[in-house]
Amino acid sequence: MEKWSLMTITVLLALTVRWTVSLGSYSGAGKPPMYGDYEAQRHWQEVTYNLPIRQWYFNTSDNNLLYWGLDYPPLTAYHSFVCAYIAKLINPDWIALHTSRGYESQPHKLFMRTTVFVADLLVYIPAVILYCFSLKETSTKKKVSSALCILLYPGLILIDHGHFQYNSVSLGFALWGVLYLSYDWDLLGSVAFCLALNYKQMELYHSLPFFCYLLGKCFKKGLKGKGLVLLTKIAGTVVVSFAVCWLPFCTDMEQIMQVLRRLFPIDRGLFEDKVANIWCSLSVLIKIKNIVSPQTQLKLSFAVTFLSLLPTCIKLTVQPSLRGFKFALVSCALSFFLFSFQVHEKSILLVSVPVCLIINEIPFMATWFLLVSTFSMLPLLLKDGLLLAYTVTMLAFLSVCVASFSIFEKTSAEDLQLKPFSLSLKGYVSWVKSFPKIVRSLFLLSVTLMGILSLMSAAVHPPQRLPDLFPVSVSVISCLHFLLFLVYFNVVILWDSKNSRSQKKIS
Repeated sequence: MEKWSLMTITVLLALTVRWTVSLGSYSGAGKPPMYGDYEAQRHWQEVTYNLPIRQWYFNTSDNNLLYWGLDYPPLTAYHSFVCAYIAKLINPDWIALHTSRGYESQPHKLFMRTTVFVADLLVYIPAVILYCFSLKETSTKKKVSSALCILLYPGLILIDHGHFQYNSVSLGFALWGVLYLSYDWDLLGSVAFCLALNYKQMELYHSLPFFCYLLGKCFKKGLKGKGLVLLTKIAGTVVVSFAVCWLPFCTDMEQIMQVLRRLFPIDRGLFEDKVANIWCSLSVLIKIKNIVSPQTQLKLSFAVTFLSLLPTCIKLTVQPSLRGFKFALVSCALSFFLFSFQVHEKSILLVSVPVCLIINEIPFMATWFLLVSTFSMLPLLLKDGLLLAYTVTMLAFLSVCVASFSIFEKTSAEDLQLKPFSLSLKGYVSWVKSFPKIVRSLFLLSVTLMGILSLMSAAVHPPQRLPDLFPVSVSVISCLHFLLFLVYFNVVILWDSKNSRSQKKIS
């Protein structure tokens, strides 16, 4: 009873923070003609309610794809339709075809904010609570602390409840997939991840760890016996799940191809805005977009991404373990974010949520990463008028992590899961003993730098000849952090012993 009481308080606190953030500004408020993501979500409700399904992804006189055309998979469209149906019952003007474009009012804002709130409450928050309860060899206090830190992660709160999106739905489905796999409910886990992928195509960031982990389990069971049966069941489950999601679009091949073209628009280029990945950072020195064709950019990004995640995927397939799976989710998603094609700054959330899942194992590094990930979105958050919410949620999150996990006391090589790696270097590196002090110093330097840049971005006008000085600085510094984190997570994964006591044995 005590743990349920503590969890209830944790959820209420998380909901209070979300609702408080939602009272502020949102993306594109009062900024015609395109407004922002808030208007995009409203417009999709307008389109899905008023037009037949066959027109949702096509450019027509009633559906101008240049004005926030639908570019997410079918489940997002169905979700928009459900929201639109409810909106129609409250006020038909909110989704009236053509005339509702750019609609803004307090009642409508309350409705839209409530839809995100409900999505969080139905999909994401239950998955977080149940995941934390499922943690083995963990005290009740640690389970509650993990849930509190995950639910107070500022990045997701600020983007979904401030900026305005529904990332918690796809991330929530993916988390349900992780939860089911932790109980060996592989078919349910496959269904959950298919739902995530059919809600947002960016869930491809997590697809290889799911695939490699399940394939590795099948290999372990033997592909001439139980393993083959399991593989067949999983394949059938995935096919059926996709078929159900795409059924209304399977009337002809042109429908399917048009949806796919909308989901993967190659002509948008390598990256957008000031995203904290390698391509945007390199463009400060080399204008890649100007000297390399879009097709070559696509091939280059694919090759680098593939090579960066290959070692992790091979290790997970050969030695499938639940712990390795969770770390692989982090490493692979981070590789996609840093090196893949058409990356948005908000895509860092696809790395951050898997990091949340291992916050109980490496609280110091997880806290550090989650702070940097939120900082990397600072230019977007400032554009939306979310400086106060950003500052308060960042400080609150850091305080909760310090209080819950005593993170500054967990900086040894063993605490950071680096003991196997450090043992291999012990004979050559003299500073292994001073490692905790070095890590703490780097953390404090990092946080100080983020604080100074946040303050300057909000309060100081950049030079006229360098108008993007602060956004570019945020992107480059965040990218450097992420590259070091990528090295760290890969070291943890690759040096992890096959016989580690945390490895989940697969019969």
